[in-house]
Amino acid sequence: MTKSFNVIIEKDEDGYFVATVPSLRGCHTQAKSLDKLMERTKEAIELCLEVEKEVGTNEFIGVQRLSVSV
Repeated sequence: MTKSFNVIIEKDEDGYFVATVPSLRGCHTQAKSLDKLMERTKEAIELCLEVEKEVGTNEFIGVQRLSVSV
């Protein structure tokens, strides 16, 4: 069985790419390159699925960027 997951990818202040899978609680990883990140993200998803019995069913709508005064 194949299941698809939405993955949020960000770049941190040290230059690492960070992936988060919102529908799997605590499922995230990081890497220096996007190729390695995708590899590690698949591994993280597989490990999370072994532990997590329920997968969130939120529908991905989009991403908004907001600016605020600090």
